[in-house]
Amino acid sequence: MVTLDEIADTSLLQKPSDNQPDLFERSESNYKPLDSFTLPKDRQYQQQFADIYFLRLAKIKPAVEEVAITAWEGTVLGGETATKVDRVLDVRQGQLCWVAGTVYMDMPLKPSVLEDVSKDRWISAPITADRYYSESGGESIMLEDDSGRVRLVGKVLRDYFLVTGCIIAVMGTENANGEFEVIDLKFADLPPQPERWSLSKPSSSGTTKKSRVKDEDVEMADSQPSKKIAIVSGLEFSGTDTSYAMELNLLLEFLLGDALDLAAQSELAHISRLIIAGNSIAKPSDHESTFTTTTTTTTATAADSKKPQKKYGYDASSYNPLPSQLLDTFLSTLLPTIPITLLPGAFDPANASYPQQPIHPAMFPRARAYAPVPAGPAASAEPGWLDPVTNPWEGEVEGWRVLGTGGQNLDDMCKYVDSEDRLGMMEAMCRWRCSAPTAPDTLWSYPFQEDEPFVLKECPHLYFVGCQPTFGTKLIEGPQGQSVRLISVPSFAATKEIVLVDPETLDVSRVKISA
Repeated sequence: MVTLDEIADTSLLQKPSDNQPDLFERSESNYKPLDSFTLPKDRQYQQQFADIYFLRLAKIKPAVEEVAITAWEGTVLGGETATKVDRVLDVRQGQLCWVAGTVYMDMPLKPSVLEDVSKDRWISAPITADRYYSESGGESIMLEDDSGRVRLVGKVLRDYFLVTGCIIAVMGTENANGEFEVIDLKFADLPPQPERWSLSKPSSSGTTKKSRVKDEDVEMADSQPSKKIAIVSGLEFSGTDTSYAMELNLLLEFLLGDALDLAAQSELAHISRLIIAGNSIAKPSDHESTFTTTTTTTTATAADSKKPQKKYGYDASSYNPLPSQLLDTFLSTLLPTIPITLLPGAFDPANASYPQQPIHPAMFPRARAYAPVPAGPAASAEPGWLDPVTNPWEGEVEGWRVLGTGGQNLDDMCKYVDSEDRLGMMEAMCRWRCSAPTAPDTLWSYPFQEDEPFVLKECPHLYFVGCQPTFGTKLIEGPQGQSVRLISVPSFAATKEIVLVDPETLDVSRVKISA
């Protein structure tokens, strides 16, 4: 980790030089977003959520069975050869077999939709809990398909992360209690990985760096610039006093290249793109009141308490525009010099269900000038410098396939297991080939009927998850030579850290900004 204090040196504390400063040009960004998680405009919510599980099982089960056949075909235990069973209900007591299906976790603390409806809570916001598992036990692991379900037991289950919605194959036998004793477990593992630059082509020209020497412009072409991709999450602009406002200003200067000495500014000029991974707006606090002046506050009368209740609990006078205005100012200040990819998060002005759709550019009166024209004859097929995208999001950056989320998928998965190994859970999602396995069970999701976009059809080179408690990174490999860089992006509001990725090596560094 590198801090601003370590980058700065005593050369900053000196009188101004007579030499005019160098002019640095921002490195070009090679960028192609994909519309993998874009919902149709005429989306409907009448269909059942069960179709998501059927589609997921149909897509991933063949890959799981292929891995299981390779590992278990011809396996003999106790003089009995393991056989494949097509359906869960075809398992017979005492028969050594293996079967593939969808995991379902029966947990006492897990919220129930039927219970919410019975208590007339279905119109309220999603009810969240810190954990779904109980220290006293009571959880059951089920394996189900379109025929039925069976309960899984066995010590081998403790060696794996298992949550509702993941597709696995298990080998074992049914005991006298009707439970399936698991001996071994397999999953699909990483999907095929595309080659670099499979969707786009690298820029033919290198980054040009300009410097002024005695009023003469001299251009020096850097054929191999050391580009960087900056990822930050959890900016959490608030309508109240922000304790880290100084750090936000320093972050702005850092990304603009206005901070530090000339050597550091030269390096910062090679940050070709900024990715904001969720929670740019802070969660409103319970005690946060309407943004009003002192005069209106002191002149409140008793008649205010007799105002009629607003329909659906909405009161336009309680809306606080300051957080979005601060974010708009932050974006519009950066956009003339660096392109930005903006993912929504749990607290941002976007739909609550997965996949979240892009934040509408109308939320940013100043920054939307850099966004593409959305519709009409002047609509642009190319992304603008401000690119509001979905959450999750998939695209190609500097030739690498990138998958990123705002963090809700990982946060919800953490509620199922008694572990803080978030990188291990990210690896599990990649090897399950599903970026949001707990949707729609406990993670609100759109009821897909024809496609299941959370299934990983191709393996990303870079997978990041935003709004996490701490920074972490890990490199995982697949059976066919796949290589994935995992990054847990910390919340800037909590850690004051941003992540820099080298697009040539996918090496990761973090910068801590402290005032």
